[in-house]
Amino acid sequence: MELFRLLDLDSIVRRALEEDLGQGDLTTAATVNPGQRGRARIIVKEPRMILCGAVLIEPVFRLAGAEPKITSLAPEKKTLAKGDRIAEIDGNLAGLLIGERTALNFIQLMSGIATATHQYVDAIKGTRAKIVDTRKTHPGLRAIEKYAVRAGGGHNHRFGLDSGVLIKENHIAAAGSVRSAIERAKKITPHTIRIEIECETLAQVEQALAAGADIIMLDNMNLESMTQARQIVGEKIILEASGNVSLDTVRAIAETGVDLISVGAISHSARAVDISMRIEAAS
Repeated sequence: MELFRLLDLDSIVRRALEEDLGQGDLTTAATVNPGQRGRARIIVKEPRMILCGAVLIEPVFRLAGAEPKITSLAPEKKTLAKGDRIAEIDGNLAGLLIGERTALNFIQLMSGIATATHQYVDAIKGTRAKIVDTRKTHPGLRAIEKYAVRAGGGHNHRFGLDSGVLIKENHIAAAGSVRSAIERAKKITPHTIRIEIECETLAQVEQALAAGADIIMLDNMNLESMTQARQIVGEKIILEASGNVSLDTVRAIAETGVDLISVGAISHSARAVDISMRIEAAS
């Protein structure tokens, strides 16, 4: 949460508002009197959801010119049901209308990710595994999407290419072999950063272990192979399962003994939750 608060949220929100507003809201200009006040209520229409993104309500409506006064606000990570109130905001009516779609878009997206993540986390309760995200995020929105994963009880993988070493199949092809890729990575990587490598076969797992990898990603392996990989590396190597993970398969994957299960779908394919905003114009 604290890392999220350090982000330049105004910059993220401003870009979204500029995309929507263009040179002005023609409809609002035609229907709202200058200086008219109003109240907005954001309501859940989803049967069940994990709230995420409410933290962006204030900057959205502030930058939209609403001069918002938030009179009620549900806490982040709270489980909400149909009819529950997310927020109630008093302010300039024109600004409330201008910011409506941007505010809802953020909350729908982020709550969808948090809700999807929470489903995966629930599915593997009692195992050693953790659910982690990937870099399969919407361009420009990675920070808020990874925040949403944490809100849903998941964990973050590396944020970007500069925050960790992850040697994948194309890197192995470029380096010539698993051993060569790891050895070359060790030459330039600080001792504080772990080296992870993707393995598609148990033979590659053995090569990665011998070469001194810190983390091994088991790419699209079947359950039997993942179980064998745990036996091969013992407890000193972190194992990550990746590829074709779904709610139907994640429990069985976790029970093979892997430490991490990366799920791209929680960010790139999460369904936006259903919420709405209703306005009351002041008389």
